[in-house]
Amino acid sequence: MSVQGLRPRVLILAAILAVAFGGVTARLGQLQILRHAELSAMAERQYSRTVVLHAQRGPIVDRQGATLAASSPAESLFAQPRSVGDPVRVAARLAPIVRMSPAELHAALVSPRPFVWLRRRLPPAVAERVRALREPGLGLVAEPLRLYPNRELAAHVLGFEGVDGGLEGIERAWNDTLQGGPGKAVVGRDALGRDVVTQQVLQPPAPGNGVMLTLDVNIQYVAEREIDAAYRRTGAKAAMAVVLEPRTGDVLAIAIRPTFNPNTFLDVPSRDVWRNRAITDPFEPGSTFKVILAAAALEEGVVRPSDRVFGENGAITIARTTIHDWKKYGWLTFAEVLQHSSNVGSIKVGLALGGARYHRYMSAFGFGAPTGVGLPGESRGLLRDPQRWSGLSLPTMSIGQEVSVTALQMVAAVGAIANGGTLMQPHLVRAVFDADGREARRFGPVAVRQVISAETVRTLTRLLVGVVDAGTGHNAAIPGYQVAGKTGTAQKLDPATGRYSRAPGVLSFVGFAPADEPRFVMLVMLDEPRNEQWGSEAAAPVFAAIGRAVLRYLDVPPRDARPVQIVTGPGVESPISARVRLVSTAADASSADGRPLMPELRGQALRQALATLAPLRLRVDVTGSGLVIRQVPAAGTALEPGATARLVLASRSRGSQ
Repeated sequence: MSVQGLRPRVLILAAILAVAFGGVTARLGQLQILRHAELSAMAERQYSRTVVLHAQRGPIVDRQGATLAASSPAESLFAQPRSVGDPVRVAARLAPIVRMSPAELHAALVSPRPFVWLRRRLPPAVAERVRALREPGLGLVAEPLRLYPNRELAAHVLGFEGVDGGLEGIERAWNDTLQGGPGKAVVGRDALGRDVVTQQVLQPPAPGNGVMLTLDVNIQYVAEREIDAAYRRTGAKAAMAVVLEPRTGDVLAIAIRPTFNPNTFLDVPSRDVWRNRAITDPFEPGSTFKVILAAAALEEGVVRPSDRVFGENGAITIARTTIHDWKKYGWLTFAEVLQHSSNVGSIKVGLALGGARYHRYMSAFGFGAPTGVGLPGESRGLLRDPQRWSGLSLPTMSIGQEVSVTALQMVAAVGAIANGGTLMQPHLVRAVFDADGREARRFGPVAVRQVISAETVRTLTRLLVGVVDAGTGHNAAIPGYQVAGKTGTAQKLDPATGRYSRAPGVLSFVGFAPADEPRFVMLVMLDEPRNEQWGSEAAAPVFAAIGRAVLRYLDVPPRDARPVQIVTGPGVESPISARVRLVSTAADASSADGRPLMPELRGQALRQALATLAPLRLRVDVTGSGLVIRQVPAAGTALEPGATARLVLASRSRGSQ
């Protein structure tokens, strides 16, 4: 072929090659420039995934700064099934480490999804064992673990956190504050398809703020210890104690049984255990509600403490229903009506007060409305409008029936009496602080309204002191302090008969101390105890046990204490004798080295013995009842700080109610 004939063919071939190259170049330009974002996103979806990085959740602390809930470093395990080599082998190796069944893991590892979570929030030691497997297709990403270092302590207040945030209690109510801002990270395979790795943190998480509660961990511990003992001893269906500071409305403790460990909140027989019964479960208060009746009647001038009421020998019939007293009474003063918890006397005072006025005071004390404490699930209780009352409603409400209240409502109402007649809104959160510990917000006391006058408060307080000193509340007495309070023994309606059951229902005691300058108000309640019949027997002693420890912790001196100077010898002054202490005259003796001496207690009643020991700040173990017949240490023994005194008392029968 001649050169002239070959030239056109070369030109045609060059043109074809130029067109083909131009087409390839155009296609590459389209893919790499015009569709770059689209194709990059497609590749990322195939080989990587954007996951949410949970922030370090803010801590929850008590009023003194003691940690109640905190977050600890942890990692969550995920898999990309397409990258897993042998799902059967990987599942078998991984199962004992993460405590999952091989079958469950295998199902996740062969999932058609490109990304699956296997186990969330592994402790560091477990995460290291997973990492040591070096299995393709498995990866770990940082995700903090929520811990509750005190286990069951204040569990119903704190609640707990799940994968999606707070689920109960403060964790739920303050979730937006605690959880912080989430971050983002990209996880995926490397270019050679090797182990799944974290490629890039797109946005670091912002730590959450902390929350300071009004709870005091020491008071909470004492309340839980005593409530737990009473719950076990009586075989009650439930038990609780709520402690409030009346001047501020600060909730100092909420102890509830049965309880749970928020670290393992799923390990409970029923989710009802999670419920904060102090705010969610209304109950008929029974005779403790006579405090509200007395406040209204005294404020309205319907009755005076010395006014006499005929007890009808223990029974009164109204609207064809006969209501009985626990004992047959004749003439009683109104003070004695409260002391002996007379139903007949209370009903007569309620009838004299009238339904409209009584309802107004019940509402003013906060019944029939949520307290606004700020926890989820709070009940308003039951307080019906007087227009819906029957002919029996006013008499039964006068003795705490046909009205239902929550434990927190009852404590707040009696707290108004302890606070000079001013109802305070109960609250649980004192402050919010940032990740650096700086206070961001503070919440002060909130006065709701003045319910009764200061004069009525003084009169009613004297009557309630009489209930403890000379009435049904004698087991609530705290040696060295005046206690004001009221017992309650409320029957429950039997669903089968529609009548009040004779079986023990709600046994309670509500009161405050010291009566002249209250530092706390407390309700103790036992629900359906198996082996107790009266609030005075079941709840009042628990009030005394908790109250005694609280007053000691708050460093409130007993009334019979006086300032003295302790000296150890002529011209010798020790560090303890160089400062003034409050000690009782019965415990003034000290040893040569300044240590106090154990006083002689044999022959004394328990109340007298405890009053004698109170200034010595000893732990006291008591066995039996009646008079002290044996003591350890013996009288005259030098006492070490924090020593325990053991008292054995001669048995005697207890009274009822």
